[in-house]
Amino acid sequence: MALNQANLSEPNNGNRLALKRVAIDTYHENVAYLHRDCEAYRAEGFQALSKVEVRTNGHHILATLNVVDDDCIVGPDEIGLSEEAFKLLGVAEGEGAYISQAERPASMEALFRKINGERLNKSDFLGIVKDIAQHHYSKIELTAFVVATNRGEMDREEIYFLTEAMVKAGRRLDWKKPIVVDKHCIGGIPGNRTSMLVVPIVAAYGMLCPKTSSRAITSPAGTADTMEVLADVDLPFKKLSDIVIKHNGCLAWGGSSDLSPADDVLIAVERPLSLDSPAQMVASILSKKIAAGSTHLVLDIPIGPTAKVRSMQDAQNLKHLFEYVALQMNLSLDVVITDGRQPIGFGIGPVMEARDVMRVLENDPLAPMDLRQKALRLAGRLIEYDPDVRGGEGFAIARDILDSGRALAQMNAIIEAQGSRQFDHKNPPLGSLVYEVKAPVSGVVVSIDNLQIASIARLAGAPKVPSAGIDLVCKLGDKVEAGETLYRIHSEIQADFVFAKKLCDKASGYQIGREEEIHHVFVEF
Repeated sequence: MALNQANLSEPNNGNRLALKRVAIDTYHENVAYLHRDCEAYRAEGFQALSKVEVRTNGHHILATLNVVDDDCIVGPDEIGLSEEAFKLLGVAEGEGAYISQAERPASMEALFRKINGERLNKSDFLGIVKDIAQHHYSKIELTAFVVATNRGEMDREEIYFLTEAMVKAGRRLDWKKPIVVDKHCIGGIPGNRTSMLVVPIVAAYGMLCPKTSSRAITSPAGTADTMEVLADVDLPFKKLSDIVIKHNGCLAWGGSSDLSPADDVLIAVERPLSLDSPAQMVASILSKKIAAGSTHLVLDIPIGPTAKVRSMQDAQNLKHLFEYVALQMNLSLDVVITDGRQPIGFGIGPVMEARDVMRVLENDPLAPMDLRQKALRLAGRLIEYDPDVRGGEGFAIARDILDSGRALAQMNAIIEAQGSRQFDHKNPPLGSLVYEVKAPVSGVVVSIDNLQIASIARLAGAPKVPSAGIDLVCKLGDKVEAGETLYRIHSEIQADFVFAKKLCDKASGYQIGREEEIHHVFVEF
């Protein structure tokens, strides 16, 4: 995190270097670039990948050093900063800057103890998370922390300490309301865009629901990616706050709000390693919700053969862990265990998911019923946080709000307030390169592999290309004849199309068999 303190003095000696913006996206990592022939590099004995401090005009940041030999990147009298670092430093290109060795993070001793499997206390986690949020750790040190907390050795009190530390490391919002609701899913189910329906329903009911969401990293679309098809999602905090106060809700990207900033840094390490331990999941989700000012949360845990959670026992264990930490943090939590055997809705990818959402809001006969019903049940659970609503009545209230058109009107108001984008959901701009996946034999769809379907959609170009992805034709339990279409792949770029088709030909993600072969789960809905 950049610090803006006028009393930070520049060095009395050392080499003054011209600041240069290097157009490289290093994704939540500050990177500085020095030429190998730079006098400061030689004099200070810097090493590549070491942590350095860059100061200028009372501002400073910590960054990981990269050494270059190409004058086109930086010259011997320049210091380059990656896009992330340049933005955080917050000064103009060409300003004079100084570079020095960074001090060792104060929390490093606690990190080493965690690596050795020791139990840490509250102050240990506060120190570690503060250093992570302020970019004091290198990628190697971050990876060590992520792996150390991924080994299943953290007890539930440690997870509470980690969650609390992540909240304290950034901004915490206070909406001055006794009930501020939110809904979250632990992920892993393609097309599960219930948030874009839940928010307008509960906002139309009169509840405050400031929904800030992430962009997709390993999935074909996140809520922010899909909402961006309809409206601007990268909103200044003041505008976001005004929208929430006026319209009871928003659907925005949370990356610019400084809510649990350490989580964004950790995610950059966790996702490439495919690490998503219960400890990290609980701390990540609850810290974001609490920092955003939520007082009441409905949490969706889908279970199924290819979901993140694959057994009821694991789901119950995770539920109890969430409930313990939420109780310590004074967050009212309702955990719902749902059917995660297949994608939700028909579309997988930003444009197709936005189409499905608008069809549900408009009560279109083509709207996917599974998306509609799941969103209504989740919205109903949130509405039941109202002390004037008895348990079991929320679903009917949510259904009335949707059927009457009030949810659509609320969504349109939120879209206009955030900045409407031109999108014809009746004739959505789907990727022009189309490949139809056919049933190899006649029978019943007995399983759909969420992971494989998501991988194919990503290779097709989603979410980077919003019109790319998969449009499902058949769902679990549907009868099909040999040669009938199971789903369509849409791409805009030829290379993406070829990669997606190859993966699909290797394994379509669909299994055709007999009805009695369908895997059944016993869940709430």
